[in-house]
Amino acid sequence: MRIPALCIAGTHSGCGKTTVSLGIMSALVRRGLRVQAFKVGPDFIDPGHHRRITGRDSHNLDGWIMDRRQNDEIFSRSIRNADAAIVEGVMGLFDGFAGDDESGSTAQMANWLDLPVILVIDARSMARSAAAVALGFLSFDRNLSIQGVIFNRVGSKGHAQILSDAMVSINNLPVFGYLPREKGLEMPSRHLGLVTDEDLRAKDDHAERLAHWIESNLDLKGFLAIPGGKSGEPETPALLPKPDIRIGIARDEAFCFYYPENLRLLREAGAELIPFSPLRSRHLPQGIEGLILGGGYPELHCRALSENHDLLNAIREFGMSGRPVYAECGGFMFLMKEIQDLNGQTFPMVGIFPMRAKMEHRLKVLGYREITTLKESVLGPKGTRVRGHEFHYSHMQNIEPDLKCIYCMTDRKAVAHGKEGLTRKNVLGSYVHLHWGSNPEVAGNFVYCCRNTGKAHTA
Repeated sequence: MRIPALCIAGTHSGCGKTTVSLGIMSALVRRGLRVQAFKVGPDFIDPGHHRRITGRDSHNLDGWIMDRRQNDEIFSRSIRNADAAIVEGVMGLFDGFAGDDESGSTAQMANWLDLPVILVIDARSMARSAAAVALGFLSFDRNLSIQGVIFNRVGSKGHAQILSDAMVSINNLPVFGYLPREKGLEMPSRHLGLVTDEDLRAKDDHAERLAHWIESNLDLKGFLAIPGGKSGEPETPALLPKPDIRIGIARDEAFCFYYPENLRLLREAGAELIPFSPLRSRHLPQGIEGLILGGGYPELHCRALSENHDLLNAIREFGMSGRPVYAECGGFMFLMKEIQDLNGQTFPMVGIFPMRAKMEHRLKVLGYREITTLKESVLGPKGTRVRGHEFHYSHMQNIEPDLKCIYCMTDRKAVAHGKEGLTRKNVLGSYVHLHWGSNPEVAGNFVYCCRNTGKAHTA
């Protein structure tokens, strides 16, 4: 069975493609369709909102972190048992990490996956010029299948008519919708990007309002009839091994940045993932042999985390006992001695790593990273390579010189980019978010290390 599979792209960052994508997903879900969402790029926050709307994990697709085959495998696997697939792009359609080709862009991913593209154009302060923008995108890459346009932030019915008249001059490029500006629909932002889905779940009517906005102003029937589509064959039940190892995973408002592919690979390797909340749980889950602390917003919850003394002690004891702990970005900050928030107030944390994470008002680091391990670790043998990205507003202070850094880290241009990957016993912490789809053996290595706690990889 072939299902509609479409890429929602924008002319630039901030044109409203996330809101439009969520609205389309909401409208399709309200029609009873099983919608599989994807996000181009390494972002965590948009996929969280996709999941809130669709009830299914949204998967990241990235042309630098993973090769074409790996992206295609994730896409093909994920659309099984779906009725429609929506891929939300990143930045502008042709924006990647190069000026002379499509590397890392939404256009590259649409070409790799052979997806029709719908272009979202922010129509604010534009009239006939909007048609020139559409024509420029249409003609820039003739190999790309741009199948239509959605005008966003349209000011009035008269504005919509001017846009419609202008588009008559562009043959065979339909306009599927003229979406009016509407207060309260767009996602609020803060540092690191949009507010996460965990913090918006209280607004139960948001999905309904998005769906109504789309259904009232967009030709959904024509949208779903766009030529193309992908095979959504029924999923054969995965023959996963019976879980033989329990791994605790921090999941709440403070720790919510996880790639679903990483978690799938862990389960495939034989792990049962046991969620707990560093904000609310007083104890670690019983019977766990490993611990994963993902990224998120611990700096917004410093007091609650710091006052959860029993859990802080339990995590410290767990890590110092030699059992495997893997922590990224916010999880890494949580393992430090303390976090200093934006108001300058300092809060004690787990204390496995004896330094402070100090929050800043400006972004400290942003970019793709490739790490190569300099010694055996919970990720695998010396020389293990994994790709991911960094994005944080904090930096480390009071670093002790004898702490071991085991990452040789480079950026996307293969330029060395500082020391990373701090270890203490079998605890590994880093600011880098690693996508294990770039090296699927990592999940198996971590599970193996958990199975052999106290026998291998002890520093």
